Amino acid sequence: MRVPGYLLRHRVTVEPYDGDSAYGPTYRPPVEVRALVAEGTRLTRNREGVEVASTAQVITAPGLDCPPESRITLPSGRVTKAISTAQHTAPGLPVPACTEVMCE
Repeated sequence: MRVPGYLLRHRVTVEPYDGDSAYGPTYRPPVEVRALVAEGTRLTRNREGVEVASTAQVITAPGLDCPPESRITLPSGRVTKAISTAQHTAPGLPVPACTEVMCE
């Protein structure tokens, strides 16, 4: 079961991180996705395991390609970066699958 579309009330633009070049970070083409966005401060861990503050949390349908360091434009127009991405699934249980992105 997927997260119901009627819960995804916002639109965000995700530019998946593609690596670093001689000129700085590179990103793949932007993709607009439906999401549920909560802007608020929460503690989370980055890829190195260091505890950092997340200022926005984004919930989307499962399967979103958003590696850490991806650029995300929130509905407010603020541009942020992904700290971590988690795919939530619960096969056989009546809870929706989704992707959760913690943002700087």
